[in-house]
Amino acid sequence: MFLTITTTGTAERPATDLGFLLHKHPDKAQAFSTSCGTAHVLYPEADDQRCTAALLLEVDPVALVRRGKGKGRGGAPDAALAQYVNDRPYAASSLLAVALSSVFSSALRGVCHARPELPGQARPLRIAVPALPARGGPGLVRRLFEPLGWTVTAEPVPLDEEFPEWGDSRYVRLELESDSLTLAEALRHLYVLLPVLDDAKHYWVTSEEVDKLLRAGEGWLSGHPEQNLITSRYLARRWSLTRQAKERLELVRLAEADDSEVDELDNAVAPEAETEAGAAGTGDGAEGKPVSLAAQRRDAIVTALRESGAARVLDLGCGEGQLVQELLKDTRFTEIVGVDVSVRALTIAARRLKLDRMGERQAARVTLRQGSLVYTDKQLKGYDAAVLSEVIEHLDLPRLPALEYAVFGTARPRTVLVTTPNAEYNVRWETLPAGHVRHRDHRFEWTRAQFGQWAHSVAERHGYDVGFRPVGPDDPEVGPPTQMAVFTLRATRGEGASGHESRNTRNNRRRDECGNEDEKEATAA
Repeated sequence: MFLTITTTGTAERPATDLGFLLHKHPDKAQAFSTSCGTAHVLYPEADDQRCTAALLLEVDPVALVRRGKGKGRGGAPDAALAQYVNDRPYAASSLLAVALSSVFSSALRGVCHARPELPGQARPLRIAVPALPARGGPGLVRRLFEPLGWTVTAEPVPLDEEFPEWGDSRYVRLELESDSLTLAEALRHLYVLLPVLDDAKHYWVTSEEVDKLLRAGEGWLSGHPEQNLITSRYLARRWSLTRQAKERLELVRLAEADDSEVDELDNAVAPEAETEAGAAGTGDGAEGKPVSLAAQRRDAIVTALRESGAARVLDLGCGEGQLVQELLKDTRFTEIVGVDVSVRALTIAARRLKLDRMGERQAARVTLRQGSLVYTDKQLKGYDAAVLSEVIEHLDLPRLPALEYAVFGTARPRTVLVTTPNAEYNVRWETLPAGHVRHRDHRFEWTRAQFGQWAHSVAERHGYDVGFRPVGPDDPEVGPPTQMAVFTLRATRGEGASGHESRNTRNNRRRDECGNEDEKEATAA
């Protein structure tokens, strides 16, 4: 099993810098013990103009089978001979990927203590793999590597050169060339894509492989056009691991689009323990216990949804699934979709709802989806109602117009319910310091006048009527602790209740589309 990495240079920037990057001296031939055999690193050529490092992996198929006790690729009981006679000593596969990560671990991480400026520099690279199994042929090889900035040469290897009529084997001779990548990026591409092309792994795949995939795929996998295929094959087509990886990759994509950190988006928080509401005069529940404000919000939302006649409901920003759980108790809600950007929140919601043990008929009523509320999603169109419960205050104010357009301008449900804290009521919380918001992640909290002004402007722009309801005890001086706006889509000329665009919405959409085009041009520039 053989792979070479070649770079070129000048007297000022010699090609032998490759030795610093790989942490392997060009004047030495070195051997390393790996889990699948012995890896040799040597330099067939090394001068200022041109330097080539070669990785030769000697695989002992007998030791591999004995150590694995017949498990893994080629280890089936009815294929005893195939365990010992196979392509593993010769064709690049997950065995070579493991050797890369073991022998070139520092280079893979982009670390060079002797010359710390080198890992971040792009350099001319040429990588050659004489025998690469490619389930999908040369076309798939190009689809995987070309989007990453490589010029790809993938030549099919004939089954037998003496008998061309036999056709080609599933192997290719691979050459990759690029002037725009760092060595660390190149090694990470190989680490992921070699086993993907082989579509097999020589070891049992566990949840740890998801972390390995995301580490090696950082910066390129989330936007790769073949992301689904890469993720599925790398994780040995294990559905649960593939779903976990795709959810985390989607979070990475959303964070990159928002120019924020993943932790800022995946900030699932436990529901507020708003027992202070009891001290503020909330009603009593069972056995005289105070009813939390969160429970009163859910009751108010469910009541408003029933009054609207909604059957298909979106819970946008569903968090840990409390409202979804409440809606499932009422059979008039035939379809309930919970959407949240936080993977952790959705995981908790799935456990809360017991989705894995739910009956088929009940499970058909509920869907949990990951997504950002500030991006339009055609799959959210056509619903009777949407709920934004304690959501808007978690957004930075400049992001609110994007949410407004996504919900009111594009999804356009007949009814939209929005709840948010009433800042005036904060003086009634004995434990809340003056001038503080109720939760550390709240970006703002509005007075009744501020919320009313925003709601009326949104309704006017998108063709809705809006009314307001108190949630919790309605204090005569400062109002209720939570304020709820109920938006109802107006049926105007040329627009029925089904939700066709109003003139204002069309203008807003066109304006946003123009803005998106400008942003694309600016990004390209």
